[in-house]
Amino acid sequence: MITIERRHVDEVRGATRPSDLYPSLQAAIELEHATIPPYLTALFSIKQGHNSEAAAIIGSVVGEEMLHLTIACNVLNAIGGTPRIDDPTFIPSYPGPLPMGVHSSLTVGLAKLSRRLVHDVFMAIEEPESVIHIPDGVPRALTAMAGQPEFATIGQFYAAIKEKLADLEDASGKQKETIFVGDPARQVVDSRWYSSAELFAVSGLASALAAIDVIVEQGEGTGASPLDGQHVVAHYYRFAEIVHGRRLVSVDAPPGWAFAGEPVGLDPAGVWDLVTDAKSADYPAHSPARVLVDMFNLSYTTLLGALDRTFNGHPDELSMALSVMVEMQLTAQKLVSTRLPGTGRFAAPTFEYVRGAASG
Repeated sequence: MITIERRHVDEVRGATRPSDLYPSLQAAIELEHATIPPYLTALFSIKQGHNSEAAAIIGSVVGEEMLHLTIACNVLNAIGGTPRIDDPTFIPSYPGPLPMGVHSSLTVGLAKLSRRLVHDVFMAIEEPESVIHIPDGVPRALTAMAGQPEFATIGQFYAAIKEKLADLEDASGKQKETIFVGDPARQVVDSRWYSSAELFAVSGLASALAAIDVIVEQGEGTGASPLDGQHVVAHYYRFAEIVHGRRLVSVDAPPGWAFAGEPVGLDPAGVWDLVTDAKSADYPAHSPARVLVDMFNLSYTTLLGALDRTFNGHPDELSMALSVMVEMQLTAQKLVSTRLPGTGRFAAPTFEYVRGAASG
């Protein structure tokens, strides 16, 4: 289980006006984004036509992390804030801890897909406060930080935001006002990718609380079930399917679930042997790998700029963002199949910000 510095929860609880929550929601946006490059690197490392079940699982989680980023932006916009995405500091340093002072022995980097990576890193990122012990045991990468009150869980952080939104709205309601004063036109809702039960405009307290529930439940499940509120397997248990090599299915025996469904294969021969935690400077100037990684980083930075504009009053920019995502994927496919001379390994994306590329 990953934990954050308790001060982040304390800052939320100490908020006396909506603007006090702006930094906390911005931090949530950054945290949701920070998981995407590691997940994408693992996804891109899968050779085309191989390990299709594992690829589908990771791809589905990436899509939902983008949803969570969108939800956090919608909540921030709803109370009058301004999401900040087009910024070099928005991208964490890999390898390293996740944003918000996440505390654990967990170091998150950019690496090729393996069962060990999924178990030790991806499941640790998504591990809920209460794990449902399913037959054969769901492997746990980390133990809870019991007895260390200076740390809090991600779930506690989001619970504190929900509680504070309710408190501030209640106080405003007594003055016949509302904290949800943001321009409705800044809400991003796209039915092409997400259902109306997952992504909806945040216009008041009820929709804000429901939106945050989507984030928590998709990652952790409902607590009593490995499924989220839409009856889909939560991220932690989805990654466990890769580790166990079987889909999670309902069974009659307690606890009602088992990894006994269709196979989820992971053949190492179907994974490119990427260099780990690469930087663009690692590749010689003008080399095929450097040309491709520079193209990838330019697209990635352009994507951040398009998303920044999308969440700051120009929702029409979402179409551009989606087209850039496709461009990134095509470049990544060429990049990961580029052999590095003298190493026997292959080039990897680096997710670095290109200054001046995203503006416009």
